[in-house]
Amino acid sequence: MSEQVLVTGVSGFIDKRAALALLRRGYHVRARMPRALQLAAAALGIAVGAEQAMGQDVGWERFSAELEIGPAWQSRNDVQIPNTQEGTRFSLVDLVGHGPWPAGRLYLTWNISERHSLRALLAPLSYTDPGIFDESVDFAGETFEPGVPTDATYKFNSWRLGYRFRLLRSDHFRWWIGFTAKIRDAKIRLEQPGTAAEDTDVGFVPLLNLGLEYRFAGSWFALLDVDGLAGGPGRAIDGAVKIGYDLSRRWSFAAGYRAVEGGVDIEEVYNFAWFNYALASASFRF
Repeated sequence: MSEQVLVTGVSGFIDKRAALALLRRGYHVRARMPRALQLAAAALGIAVGAEQAMGQDVGWERFSAELEIGPAWQSRNDVQIPNTQEGTRFSLVDLVGHGPWPAGRLYLTWNISERHSLRALLAPLSYTDPGIFDESVDFAGETFEPGVPTDATYKFNSWRLGYRFRLLRSDHFRWWIGFTAKIRDAKIRLEQPGTAAEDTDVGFVPLLNLGLEYRFAGSWFALLDVDGLAGGPGRAIDGAVKIGYDLSRRWSFAAGYRAVEGGVDIEEVYNFAWFNYALASASFRF
């Protein structure tokens, strides 16, 4: 077995002449990287790794799904159809109460890149509850008598597709802006024995989106998410505040409050409502 010899020069680089001489004499020459170069390579590796980590969000994945559930209460729901002398303005809160009713929504997000994303929302909301009017009500061409049991149905389903652009990302903050295309599927129906009337509406509503996330205390985060726009004869606002926790890179859980408020004031319809949600959600990234 040949003897191994480590050969370096004064500057830390291999002395070629000494190495060749030893090889002729039958020695096996092994070179070692100088200590200074080893430290430099290690530092370079750390720097490249840090740059790659900064370039990609912790927990960033191509797709995500969030299921949100919780009870909803109405604090306001005023109706007049038509919005003329032929209609009577009344309150669904006075007729059927504040609730609560079960509610839920599903978000599906496609992160096209780390700054651009598309998000779809399925958010159904409806109830049917009994009540009694204190006075005669003219609604959608029919007259509903006081003191008679009345079933009231309110539906306001929301189907949305939005684009979001991430403006800012730091160690603690992330900030998005975007726009959302909303399709509303609405219905109000009153029914008494022998009398029924309803008004339905399916329409498009453009909205702006604002999202802000603040990360604190390790895996904990706070989130503000708002779709909204006001102008002309109506407005629509859907905003939530959540406190969440990242259980792992893929799973997150959150709880918070959501408010959905808005309506329209035109000749055919007057309806303004405010719903409050106590929510819990689970998110999965994949």
